[in-house]
Amino acid sequence: MTQSSLIEKLNWRYATKKMDPSKPVPQEKVDQIVEAIRMAPTSSGVQPFEVFVITNPDIRAKIRPVAWDQAQITDGSHLIVFAAWDNYTAERIDAVTRQMTDERGEIPLLNDYYEKLKANYLPRDAEVNYHHAARQAYIALGFALAAAAELEVDCTPMEGFDPAKVDEILGLKERGLRSVLLLPLGYRQADADWLLPMKKVRKSKAAMVTEIA
Repeated sequence: MTQSSLIEKLNWRYATKKMDPSKPVPQEKVDQIVEAIRMAPTSSGVQPFEVFVITNPDIRAKIRPVAWDQAQITDGSHLIVFAAWDNYTAERIDAVTRQMTDERGEIPLLNDYYEKLKANYLPRDAEVNYHHAARQAYIALGFALAAAAELEVDCTPMEGFDPAKVDEILGLKERGLRSVLLLPLGYRQADADWLLPMKKVRKSKAAMVTEIA
């Protein structure tokens, strides 16, 4: 059985350790990756996160020391920061409802749904809501990784950073956001990346998948 194009590209991708600073990612490819993020599904369609696409070298230089000094942050040409809502609020959910109504028309069932959502989410602790929002950003990260692979753009998903420091650098607290993930984009420097020649290792299907008929 031949592999699909997507599976081939997923085999091609890896968490790039050394990016070539002389090779910027074309803006049209960055735009497609961002669009894949925007199109990712989220719980109740709320999309409770924002995305920052950073090319400014000074800002990326400030982020690198608080992200375990990972060179991809400055060697890549773009840094995507996923920042989740710090909490669910009536205003935020109402904004979703208004957009749905504006684009789909008045649907009482939909309005009732989001009222029930508020009744469920708003009494919860803010930290619980933040973690729920952050999980939606992880879904979007998966779409970004697949899109980047399809376009043969290298990237390295990162949790290894100090979120509070990144929040401070980007002024996220004032916007009701908290950083969740970093994703540098660039192109591999093949002769300097120790990970590139190594075999991709994943669990076997038998070890990972249980089929229940």
